[in-house]
Amino acid sequence: MIIEPPPSPPPIPSLPPDPMTRKRRYVTWLSLSLMSFMALMVVIVYEARWVYPEIQAYFSQTGNLTGQQLATRSRGYLQLAQQHLLSEQPFEDEQRQAVRLNLDIAYGLIDVEVYRQKYSCTQASLQTLNLLAERLKEYAVTPFDAAAELLGPIDCLTSIEMNQLDLRGMAINEFSESTRRHNQVLTYSSMVIFALGLLFWGMHERQLRRTERATEQTMVWMQQAMRDPLTGIGNRSALHQDVAAKEGASLALILVDIDFFKQYNDSLGHPEGDQLLRRLASLLKHVLGEGAKLYRLGGDEFAAVLPCDDDALLVDYCDQLTSALEQADFKHPSHPDNERVTLSIGGVRFIAGETTFPSAYEAADKALYQVKSAGRDDWHISEAA
Repeated sequence: MIIEPPPSPPPIPSLPPDPMTRKRRYVTWLSLSLMSFMALMVVIVYEARWVYPEIQAYFSQTGNLTGQQLATRSRGYLQLAQQHLLSEQPFEDEQRQAVRLNLDIAYGLIDVEVYRQKYSCTQASLQTLNLLAERLKEYAVTPFDAAAELLGPIDCLTSIEMNQLDLRGMAINEFSESTRRHNQVLTYSSMVIFALGLLFWGMHERQLRRTERATEQTMVWMQQAMRDPLTGIGNRSALHQDVAAKEGASLALILVDIDFFKQYNDSLGHPEGDQLLRRLASLLKHVLGEGAKLYRLGGDEFAAVLPCDDDALLVDYCDQLTSALEQADFKHPSHPDNERVTLSIGGVRFIAGETTFPSAYEAADKALYQVKSAGRDDWHISEAA
């Protein structure tokens, strides 16, 4: 039977983030999202607090520019008075009263503070209307002359209307420009907040990847610290750790020592000695099966831990190992008693946790020492530890 050297240890797979890491990652991302959303809402509320009064002022019926156009209504009453004055019908008292009524209404509509302050023609127009009303009352003016005198106030009111329209246009343009500026502020602020959110997320992901890489490297180092670099199987530290993890299980501990290994190295060289160690590790794995955990304890000493419910099974394992070694026929030119490699094997069965591992190891080591004392090339089982 040809025993090939065991393959190199498989690479340690990347570890997925543990639940706590995923939870922290979720909470962090959720927090950043909420912060970005709240910042965006603050900007929107701020902009709304600006634009609402502007809209109210523009569309309100109490504003000077967008309220009822008093000048327009006043001009309408003056033109209605002109129609009565220039009517083809005789100018009777009834029409005279209607003209005076229209003049009084027009006077009240134009007699406002904003008109008197902003338009110089307002005061003159008010005086004209007041004087014309008195003259009509005293029959001191003809209808045609009265209609002609109304042209001045009508022209003044027309100028006021045109200026009011210009002011309204300017207000609309200013409102539109201000709205555009604030829309830009809202847009750019949203973009900045979104970019900051992406930046925070990227920084978080970068830190998370660093943490995961550090964790993976730590796990790789820990795994490497538990392996024998020559054979790829576990070392003494791994042996203690694995036994501690199987508390309550019925286990067998098998210690294996290569007979006259120093003479093997002296005659064939250390590279061949290393090759023999790798072949023996492969042989142990082949004979004891996948359920066995293998360890190199140092030099030419190996250990195996495997499930075992009774001593008969442990005896069977030792017999199989001896038979497999004979079939492998590893040559040993410097063996004083044999031409091939032989082993000294000691074993013990124990219950993990009930028996301390040092006690089990001591029992197996005593069994191995008995084999060596008796001439090597044999196995011995110690009583259950």
